[in-house]
Amino acid sequence: MDKLVEREAAARNPLVAAPALAVQFFLTPLAVVAITVGVYVGFRSLVANDSRSAHEYLAEVRNGGSDRRWPAAYELSRLMSDPKVRADHTLAPALVKAFEAVKDDDSRVKQYLALAIGRLDPPLPSEAVEGLTNTLDAADGETRISVIWALGSSGDAAVVPRLLPLYGSEDQGIRKMVVYALGALPGDAQLATLRIALQDPAPDVRWNAAIALARKGHHEGVPVLRQMLDRQYVEQTVRRDVRQDEDRDPIAEVMISGLRAVATLKDDALKPAVTTLSRQDRSMKVRQAALEALKVMG
Repeated sequence: MDKLVEREAAARNPLVAAPALAVQFFLTPLAVVAITVGVYVGFRSLVANDSRSAHEYLAEVRNGGSDRRWPAAYELSRLMSDPKVRADHTLAPALVKAFEAVKDDDSRVKQYLALAIGRLDPPLPSEAVEGLTNTLDAADGETRISVIWALGSSGDAAVVPRLLPLYGSEDQGIRKMVVYALGALPGDAQLATLRIALQDPAPDVRWNAAIALARKGHHEGVPVLRQMLDRQYVEQTVRRDVRQDEDRDPIAEVMISGLRAVATLKDDALKPAVTTLSRQDRSMKVRQAALEALKVMG
């Protein structure tokens, strides 16, 4: 889902007063990236000249044929990243109605509509939260992941009790998204689960747990954050299956996310590692992020 995932949820969450450096710093859950970007190259070329409005896409979702509904839902989810589109307050109730009307076997449409709802400015309307919550038990894993991401973007602490049990899933993608969502939501009810997630077998789940705790002002994740600042460790852990035409450095992304969390936490024990990165790391992006972190840390 930018970062579905992520990053977007953190960027628009008004419940955390943090320096600009630390506002967008969660690792993007890869499952949502796959959902939102996986069809981009093949499908986007077919609609490159498509300039329909959000309401026109919604009409296509409601009334179009099976081969047009999911592309329309995809384009709608993409449009919702535009603040000008989100400023249309008639979209929220229309989105919720369309989402609730989708049949369970039409999983792609449901996924993209969940992403579109999650991009609404928080707090989400209560009917949107209810509709998303009712879909948490969906059989399709990707639909559940999209719904969890959207609930993490809702700004509604009341959904935390519904998300907590999902951390017990055997699906790494679901656990990763649950931790992401719990970290983006306000309150302390999720702290125990986030602390448990620091020991998760999946590295990116542990990383998001450490970031979430740092964002909430808790230092238990410092050892994990230290690992995120260790280039050798990250290089041995992060997969490099990145498209050649993408301007992405997944190793730098992990390190920068860690640096932003460290800046928010302002833990002096990590300052030497940040200083070293600011002077010696091979990535200029990492060096710049380290310099900015040092400024915030004082």
